[in-house]
Amino acid sequence: MARRVAVIGAGSSGLTCIKCCLEEGLEPVCFESSDDIGGLWRFKEIPEPERSSTYRSLVTNTSKEMMCFSDLPMPAHFPNFMHNSQLLQYLQLYAAHFNLLQHIHFQTTVLSVKQSPDFACSGQWEVLTEDRDGLKKIHIFDAVLVCTGHYTKPVMPLKDFPGFETFKGEYCHSSEYKDPEPYKGKKVVVVGIGNSGADIAVELSRVAKKTFVSTRQGAWVIRRTSHKGCPFDITAFTRLLDLQGLLLPRRLINWVSERELNQKYDHRLYGLMLFDQIPVINDDLPACILLGVVVMKPHIQEFQGSTVAFVNGTKEEQIDAVVFCTGYNCSFPFLTASVFTGPGHNLNLYKHIFPPSLEHPTLAIIGLIEPWGPIMPMAEMQARWATQVITGNFSFSFLFPSPKHGNLLVEYIPYMDELANELGVRPNILRLLLTDPRLGFWVLFGPFTPSSSGVCNAVVFV
Repeated sequence: MARRVAVIGAGSSGLTCIKCCLEEGLEPVCFESSDDIGGLWRFKEIPEPERSSTYRSLVTNTSKEMMCFSDLPMPAHFPNFMHNSQLLQYLQLYAAHFNLLQHIHFQTTVLSVKQSPDFACSGQWEVLTEDRDGLKKIHIFDAVLVCTGHYTKPVMPLKDFPGFETFKGEYCHSSEYKDPEPYKGKKVVVVGIGNSGADIAVELSRVAKKTFVSTRQGAWVIRRTSHKGCPFDITAFTRLLDLQGLLLPRRLINWVSERELNQKYDHRLYGLMLFDQIPVINDDLPACILLGVVVMKPHIQEFQGSTVAFVNGTKEEQIDAVVFCTGYNCSFPFLTASVFTGPGHNLNLYKHIFPPSLEHPTLAIIGLIEPWGPIMPMAEMQARWATQVITGNFSFSFLFPSPKHGNLLVEYIPYMDELANELGVRPNILRLLLTDPRLGFWVLFGPFTPSSSGVCNAVVFV
């Protein structure tokens, strides 16, 4: 009898988990609280509690060649960088192609996940669900894959801003932002300069009277296009560049990168700083700053009614609205706190997947990473390895989880190679260069696409 696996969430991570379960002979049962697949990529006009939804204009920051799953390329007619509706369409194609929908229970909320009484022997879990009719049911599963992501609990640090209670204008979190029309003709402050903050600031600048962006650390801004008009990630994510990063001093790499990025504009003159955080992908922000429709500001010192004072001594008066692009906290209300051993962005997960405190590796968190790179193929690789662990193909213990796995930030190629090595599909580049120079050259110098490991595995072992 096939082992039953609960998959919580039918976003991109949940869908690939269902498929990987089927490939390993497991019986997946997916619980999705909404009425359709897609997760945060499904646009909702009205925000839902505990659920992130994209804003209307959002376009992907990674190209279709790099963002697809390894076994289903994006449709050829899709643009290199897709509107959120096109990515949702791809997920629908993926679900239909692999017959995944029949394994999903929609409008079913997971209320709790706890160890069964005989967990020490069986490793099983009790999952309590509630359907749309309010009917509650307890299920027994051999394993659980949590695929709810970390865009569920918005961070609104209002207490960090003295005098905010005196501000009488509008304010919201970026998770509630949908389009710029409500801000037409207004003076708006955007707090934070991640990808969402930059996108929203640029969009607001087209209709707002004035748009200000307040940031503690700044960011380095990358365009979607690179050399000769290629998508930037096609040229940025190669094994050769990754190898250089391992061999060369970090200071030298930063110096070279800074010189290249500043060829287009000096980040410091624009109020932006380099190497302080994950890069921001935006094509229009520098031009908006140059045109004066977006004004960069440092951290907010305090609110004085409709006046916002900044730490550099400057003030902006008659501010009408504030949009907080201040990120999210991880939230798993259905899990007991004892499953995790770290707060905030320092959850202690073995290889960013398994809570090491568990006696049996039968609960995995998929997609809970903040990658410098495309998250969908990384979640797929996580799902492939996790399902093989669940089937018993790998035997290991969580005696000394590496401290580097306590943070959600991961780099694309090293992490993919780490999991590919566990799965036995990591290519041996030296061997390829000797036995098949053309393929070896492509693997070393070409883009690290999601299908790279699978292609190499097929060639090496056939």
